[in-house]
Amino acid sequence: MTGRGEPPEGPLDNPSGGEDEYRSLVFDESFVRAARLQEFSAQERMGDHARAVRSLPGRATRRHRPRAGIALVVLIALAFASAVYIGFRNPYPPTVGRRAEPLRTTVVPLAPKGAVPGGTAESLLADGPAAEHSTGASGITLPPVRRTENFSDSQVTIALTTVKDYLVGSSLDPDVLTAGVVRPVGRLLDPDQTAQFDRSVDSPADDGEHSAAGWLVRFDPAEVELADTDVRVHGSLSYAEAGSDILEVVSDHTFTYALRPAVSGPHRADGASLFTVRRMLHFLLDREDIRLHRLEVRSAYVQAGPQSCSADTASVLHPLFAGGRADTRGPTGTDPYATGVPTAALCGTLSVSSPSPGPPPPGPQDPDAARSPRSRP
Repeated sequence: MTGRGEPPEGPLDNPSGGEDEYRSLVFDESFVRAARLQEFSAQERMGDHARAVRSLPGRATRRHRPRAGIALVVLIALAFASAVYIGFRNPYPPTVGRRAEPLRTTVVPLAPKGAVPGGTAESLLADGPAAEHSTGASGITLPPVRRTENFSDSQVTIALTTVKDYLVGSSLDPDVLTAGVVRPVGRLLDPDQTAQFDRSVDSPADDGEHSAAGWLVRFDPAEVELADTDVRVHGSLSYAEAGSDILEVVSDHTFTYALRPAVSGPHRADGASLFTVRRMLHFLLDREDIRLHRLEVRSAYVQAGPQSCSADTASVLHPLFAGGRADTRGPTGTDPYATGVPTAALCGTLSVSSPSPGPPPPGPQDPDAARSPRSRP
């Protein structure tokens, strides 16, 4: 026989052999295991089957789908829990873009018409014009609290309590009155007013913005002592909305102090005298202020005496003591042609300069009166 011959149509195009033609179609085990269709076996094909192949469940899909579903449920739960938490922590959107404005201050010394009466601290407080007034913080009472259109009753209560804390710290704290401590006052201020407050305390000026007497009641400890720590207080608080995000509180209180000169050695028992300060303050509190227990002091109008009209009240108040008289000098002159911030050259007359029983205090106000602040003086 002759040798192996070539096909009639000529040599094959694939000189390496016919098997290599299907090399790219060889399936490994992983490909087979991942197949979605499977041919019936020979024994199975002997039965009555209408189809030659059967579908297999997707192993990869079946393996990963439960994990993906669980992850999706967990993410949804976390998102919902975060939304609930944020809602409870801050149920109202924060006020955007509002900054506290500088405090505007007016301080008016009240000069006595004659000599300042003296006596013991107990008799002056018990028989004087403040005899019917409450003592200490009990004299700063909150008005009836009702929710407003945009503030809940709890928010109104917090705002009023913050104002009361400010009044107690700035008008009744003995360390603030005579020891030069200012922290009880400064810690309650909006941060936007901190720099102005610090300058008013460290470098006071009678320019309507940097008078320490606008922020607090303070005496020079080298000149003044408290003859009695029981300060008599009488006045009112009122509140109303100043916008959908701002609550306005107005306070009007008279504080009566029993003072004596700061001297070394024993003091005369009858060497005390009364000093009266009326403070009319205007406060603003937004939602963030209420939440953080702080406030903005918008304006302060203060009348204090007995003092001389020429007294410099920018840093501390200068009481006249028992037997003292106001000097004949009037307030510092004011030049209307001067430029810059004008000085506050004001003075008044203390019409009630001698201790005498005063009229009984007015009856309780209508609760509805607490909803509208008094006009700013």
